[in-house]
Amino acid sequence: MNIDQFKPLTVYTIYIASTPEKVWEALTSAEFSRKYFSGFAVEMEPKLGGSFIVRAPDGSEHISGEVFEYDPPRKLTVSWNINWPDLVAKLGSTLVTYEIETAGEAVRLTMSERHDRELSDDILSGGRTGWPAILSGLKSLLETGKAPQIKMAPPVKMLDALKAIGIKTP
Repeated sequence: MNIDQFKPLTVYTIYIASTPEKVWEALTSAEFSRKYFSGFAVEMEPKLGGSFIVRAPDGSEHISGEVFEYDPPRKLTVSWNINWPDLVAKLGSTLVTYEIETAGEAVRLTMSERHDRELSDDILSGGRTGWPAILSGLKSLLETGKAPQIKMAPPVKMLDALKAIGIKTP
């Protein structure tokens, strides 16, 4: 896969009172991610080409992918493919990149979601709804030791748009 052809369609930057190492651990650890990501657990082989999996709270594989850039604790790029039938075949792969930089007494975390094709705002509304909740939970966990429990569900607009192109959703 040529990651240079992927264009960012969603970008968020937040500042966290933490260290780059702690932010990296929170992004790459099942133990941490369960706390801020609604019970979902990130499992990753820590190397280029390693597997990237996000397990749902019931243990099923919700997201699968591969590690494309691995530079701890500065940069991580993974493919982020939701395991819904026909989703990747019809919409292509998604790349998620985390860039971690020291910013005074804080860390600047920039998350980008990139795609190899144009997607409608309705389809992108899923990530654009989910990412702020996930990143807010991460920030709260690292700064206070507790992440808020944020109830998330796929936006109706996104589900309708997926259904219109023949993708079955849960």
